[in-house]
Formats: sequence, structure tokens, C-alpha cells
Amino acid sequence: MTFAEKVIFVRSELLLTQSQLANELSVSQVTIARWESKKRKPQLIQESKFNKFCEKHNINFEKAVK
Repeated sequence: MTFAEKVIFVRSELLLTQSQLANELSVSQVTIARWESKKRKPQLIQESKFNKFCEKHNINFEKAVK
């Protein structure tokens, strides 16, 4: 699963808008849009925040693959 797919999956699982997820991760809505469209990859610190956010909310990416 690509990072873009993970971001889209997390938003759909938690019913978040791009803006809401952006606020949670302290990035802009445009950044979330670029991640989802694969126009940009996250910086290491942003990816770490995203992973911690997923852990906090018990996001299981294996469920998305099935």
C-alpha cells in the first residue's frame, strides 16, 4: 500500500476531511491533497506523526488490503 493509499484509507476510516487530518498532523490541507495525489511524499517527521496518529487510532492497514 502506498503512502497516498494509507492517507486516503485513514481519512475514510475516521471520516475525516483533508482539513481535519491536516490539523491533526500540523500540516496544511494542500499538503494532504498532494500526498493523496502522489504529487509529494511526506518528510520523515511528517510520516512519523502520521504513523503515530494511526497507532493512536488503531488503524489496521491489513484490513484495507483485503
